[in-house]
Amino acid sequence: MKLSHLLSSALAFGVLTTATSAQAFCGFYVAKAGTDLFNQSSKVALMRDGDRTVITMANDYQGDLTEFAMVIPVPTAIKREQVHISNPAILKHLDAYTAPRLVEYFDDNPCDQRLILEFQRGAVNDVVVTTGTRSRAKSLGVTIEDEFTVGEYDIQLLSAEQSDGLMTYLDENGYQVPDGAGRILGSYIKQDMKFFVAKVNLEEQSQTGNEYLRPIAVAFESPKFMLPIRLGTLNARGEQDLFVYALTRDGQVETTNYRTQKIPTGQELPVYIKDEFPDFYKSMYKTAAKREGGHGVFMEYAWDMNWCDPCAADPLSPEELQELGVFWQASNQSPRRGGKSLARDVFVTRLHVRYDAKSFPEDLKFKTTGNRQNFQGRYVLRHAYEGEMKCEAAKDYKVAVNKRKDEEVKVLANLTGWDRKDIWKDIEDAGVGTKFEIRDDKEDRGPTWWKSIWDDE
Repeated sequence: MKLSHLLSSALAFGVLTTATSAQAFCGFYVAKAGTDLFNQSSKVALMRDGDRTVITMANDYQGDLTEFAMVIPVPTAIKREQVHISNPAILKHLDAYTAPRLVEYFDDNPCDQRLILEFQRGAVNDVVVTTGTRSRAKSLGVTIEDEFTVGEYDIQLLSAEQSDGLMTYLDENGYQVPDGAGRILGSYIKQDMKFFVAKVNLEEQSQTGNEYLRPIAVAFESPKFMLPIRLGTLNARGEQDLFVYALTRDGQVETTNYRTQKIPTGQELPVYIKDEFPDFYKSMYKTAAKREGGHGVFMEYAWDMNWCDPCAADPLSPEELQELGVFWQASNQSPRRGGKSLARDVFVTRLHVRYDAKSFPEDLKFKTTGNRQNFQGRYVLRHAYEGEMKCEAAKDYKVAVNKRKDEEVKVLANLTGWDRKDIWKDIEDAGVGTKFEIRDDKEDRGPTWWKSIWDDE
């Protein structure tokens, strides 16, 4: 039984604080960059309030379900009532709500003498474990603290005295433990952490009618504020992408043992990128990560979930947030956006982590900053006015737009590493966003001044 790379997504948490607010953006949302752009990616939603944590882990495992297993270090013992099978649509909604986005604006006719505005949760059954299994586990220094079935998953909670015994137990029970796991497991054992082990119950899975495995949510209390990721690097093929959606009352969440930086945002790009946004964002993120040695922790979104601007998706409903563990939300929600009830006092931070064993030798450790300033990865398209322009200001407008287009190409090349000549060729091929032709004649100036005096001439 192969251990899923999702064992990269495991947990524990710490302390929260207070916060402040921020400015709004405006614009017409036209596209988003969700997690589906990235291969070998994991999604984890983390609700944190004081020592209380609920972690919801999405599964992108594909293959024979008999081969699936997940081993997650947890900071405390877990009972079956602390485990919940969640709705995958909620994490998809959360991903869409927090995704980096593309917006567009349209210039006004400069001849109208108006300002050109710049905008800136399953059935629970007992799992029968034979006396022989327990006896063998004990002889290896492994204790089966609890076992149960939740939804389509058979779950055991294990503790161990030393890593060799734990690895032997896992191997004898059909888990293919990757090379190098002993040292990392040993470090978790020294921290007195438990091991949450899940595999698929095929009978239960067949009754769900679902093609894919549903997310597992685990609730617990611990002063630790961290996310174990080192196990996940052992059987990974190269770099992995991890998306963490932190839900708190207290504003932005950052990593403490790695530098958290904001993804580049606010840049104006050539308008042809509207049809190339996924390729742009992947290249832009790769370039940003490369500048950090090929890895990094990037904040892609941080926002008060009462609202959004522009909205790549509606904010999550109170029911969806409760499913993710947000227990503190009040029942007296105020309706907004077409009568829909929005959650109050919930701040979401989306962190995108690209990592491997070499670049991230430590597990992720977090803190809340108390900063409630809103932030989003947001990219702007500004469409030039293409209609008839007959006025003195037309030529100046065209010159200014051409300079703007040069700057957009320069910015795009810097963000992505793409060659400027190739960008200009793509613009020409797309037939949108090309430069204005600036003529020396007076055609753009419109009627001469004397025409307004003698209309009959």
